[in-house]
Amino acid sequence: MKFEKVALPYATDALEPVISKTTVELHYGKHHQAYVDNLNKLIVGTEFENADLETIVKKSSGAIFNNAGQTLNHNLYFTSFKPNGGGEPKGKLAEAIKSQFGSFDKFKEEFNAAGVSLFGSGWVWLAKDASGKLSIEKDSNAGNPLTKGLTPILGFDVWEHSYYLDYQNRRADHLKELWKIIDWDVVGSRY
Repeated sequence: MKFEKVALPYATDALEPVISKTTVELHYGKHHQAYVDNLNKLIVGTEFENADLETIVKKSSGAIFNNAGQTLNHNLYFTSFKPNGGGEPKGKLAEAIKSQFGSFDKFKEEFNAAGVSLFGSGWVWLAKDASGKLSIEKDSNAGNPLTKGLTPILGFDVWEHSYYLDYQNRRADHLKELWKIIDWDVVGSRY
């Protein structure tokens, strides 16, 4: 199977000033592309050669897992945004967040705190279990909630390449700004 990175649903400069055109071009165009290219090379001749991406993430390890995880993670990440996004989720996701976290603001506070407290590179996720119960998950490196039997709904990349050009070492500022560009229609559809 030949994997490709997900097509951006917006222009590379459309998320400014939250994420700069330069960051999108490097993060999506170089980092994400490298994960996809590496994955396609690594799976040749393996049990994963014809597997879907989710199966590879759930069952692989080592370099194959790292590149499959980062391919899936970035596909989810880049499709979670839109120009003039933000606001709050609606419908069932909004109800679940309010029920489990008390309020949307409380959820954002806990989510941001999880992202700031993750040591090194990785991801902070809003995930759901089979019954729809939500949780905030922290995963190092290429980790994804799929490996814990959960479904990822929203993921913020806390690898430095996702924010360093725009925010330098201010990860907390980056996380706070991302809420302004969330595409809640897409994220809500994952719930």
